[in-house]
Amino acid sequence: MQNFLFDFDSTLADTRDVAVIATQRAFESQGLSLPERDIVVSYMGVPIEVSFAKMVKESLSPAALTDLYTAFRTQYQAAEKLGINLFDGMAATLTSLKDRGAQLFVVSSKHSVPLQRNLAQVGLGTMFQAISGSDTVDHYKPAPDGILALVDRFHLDPKESVMIGDAKYDIQMGKNAGVATVAAMWGAADPDSVRAEDPTYLLAKPADLLTL
Repeated sequence: MQNFLFDFDSTLADTRDVAVIATQRAFESQGLSLPERDIVVSYMGVPIEVSFAKMVKESLSPAALTDLYTAFRTQYQAAEKLGINLFDGMAATLTSLKDRGAQLFVVSSKHSVPLQRNLAQVGLGTMFQAISGSDTVDHYKPAPDGILALVDRFHLDPKESVMIGDAKYDIQMGKNAGVATVAAMWGAADPDSVRAEDPTYLLAKPADLLTL
């Protein structure tokens, strides 16, 4: 493989606690019933524009949902200071891939601005050739838009490209884009649902990417 496309949350870095805290604080700030931790985690991997409408128990207008998204992004920026950590071996693996000439990208359900901020926070601000946030696509994961845009922009060969992610949505997106897929089992919150998507590779740790 020559082209490695990574999800961010729970693939490159462990952001689970930050996401739960920010989500619950956002819901609380809007007077809404708090979603339980396992519910929040189960929706990590899709944009909040999709997940929040499914998590909220109350009936909300489009304007109220927009206010909830804004509250979340404010809370997330505060909560991320509590700590976002790369998975063990991730930095060394990325460096090794880059040293051998691989092209590295990020395809995330985050907006581009917080995504780039988070990459810088964990020391990866200049590691990737390009990023694709949810604000740059017309259709969210598992639609292939983010991958296809990078394939087209950088003239990537799909046969030499692989999408790496911890959630079923990442695997589905990779398949929809016609690239190979890696289940990042080191960050998977629901391993069974990821395995059920029949990814090309099941990897236990970041260093295993060097074998592809």
